[in-house]
Amino acid sequence: MSGLLVLLAGPAMAQTDPGKDVIGTVTVTVYHATNGDPAAAGTRAKPVTVETAARLGREERLKFAKYLELGRDTKPLFRSYENWAQPLRPSDEVLLRFEAQSKLSKELMRLDVELWLSRKKILKTDAAMKPGQPLLILGPEWRGGRMIIAVELVPGRPKTP
Repeated sequence: MSGLLVLLAGPAMAQTDPGKDVIGTVTVTVYHATNGDPAAAGTRAKPVTVETAARLGREERLKFAKYLELGRDTKPLFRSYENWAQPLRPSDEVLLRFEAQSKLSKELMRLDVELWLSRKKILKTDAAMKPGQPLLILGPEWRGGRMIIAVELVPGRPKTP
């Protein structure tokens, strides 16, 4: 009889972990920016929209003649757990680790962000992020141009299809 009581008590004692609550999503996009031949980026690269090219070109240090998208990854943002984005799958040459630190307002959130290239941490920052205003990181030289890594936050619970 005591075995039956343990089974009945088990589900009642189970608790959910509030740290696993999804409080938003983070999209990491890797661009190739070049003043040279954009074909050097390879067949995987896709053209970007006019709006994206204009947004990237507004920043003086990110001004190039041509922008291409190399890869993208969208991951959930957990309340208290870190997550990793791998925008150039299956390669792990570019990885981004992110974790929520605090909510500063309804639309502003502080994230701990780390950029890893070739399995070495090259950037660690604590960024106050707003939706629609991606964190832009000028990455390494690559195939006659530069990589640009964009990290964008969408707060709130993700919509289910």
